[in-house]
Amino acid sequence: MSLSFDRLGLVHPNGHRALQRVSFAVGAGERVAIIGPSGAGKTSLLRIAAAALRPSEGRVEVLAVNPWQAGSGALRQLRARIGMIHQAPPIPPRLRVVTAVLAGRLGAWSTRRALLSLAYPSDIAGARAALARLDLADRVFDRCDRLSGGELQRVGIARALYQQPQLLLADEPVSALDPSLSDVAIGELVAQSAQSGATLVASLHAVDLALKWFPRIVGLRAGELVFDLPAARVDTSMLQALYAAEGAALPVQGEAVAPSAVDNVLPLVRPGCR
Repeated sequence: MSLSFDRLGLVHPNGHRALQRVSFAVGAGERVAIIGPSGAGKTSLLRIAAAALRPSEGRVEVLAVNPWQAGSGALRQLRARIGMIHQAPPIPPRLRVVTAVLAGRLGAWSTRRALLSLAYPSDIAGARAALARLDLADRVFDRCDRLSGGELQRVGIARALYQQPQLLLADEPVSALDPSLSDVAIGELVAQSAQSGATLVASLHAVDLALKWFPRIVGLRAGELVFDLPAARVDTSMLQALYAAEGAALPVQGEAVAPSAVDNVLPLVRPGCR
């Protein structure tokens, strides 16, 4: 089992309850999309899965380890096995793209190799290959402050691909990309999972991407689990209820679809589920 959440709850210091009584498990090698309106708790759930945020209630196991019962050394080793893709990648602006990608394996490298790689990148070919999967190979030596927001998102994805983690987590990883690039990027994450056996869990606002690429869909709303189903069983009424707070508009790539058009969207994306 890659992930296990048991009656998970999270209350932020300001008193806001982000998650309550969330329970589900994700098996090794599974691909799961988490969908739901803004403020549903998707980012909080992924941060807990990444062992970056401690839950207020319940129990969590990540790669068969309870992060908050592990020692500091074991926790560092666990985090090195997890690849986290952020919506806004935390990349220093003056860092070169090649160094940002190679940082994906810092947890597996010795301190000496990591420091040497800052002076002279130790695996330029590997970084270039990861970037090429996202059509960014020509930007390998650019500084990150010269990239657009969408290009930075793709650098963050390339870093996770280069890392080759056992658990791959993605928090709205394509929010700044156009529909074509979004599809390519999600496809590369799915391909990485299929090739390496890594578990992939992604939060996505675009419902059509979730249904196309992920066999299993978890719906969150107001911090609670609404449904956990195979993609083929997620129907129009479920989606309308999940996104009711967003003006009855179903979010897809680059737009919102009115309820009357939902039935036209679902048949188009379901056959591509892989």
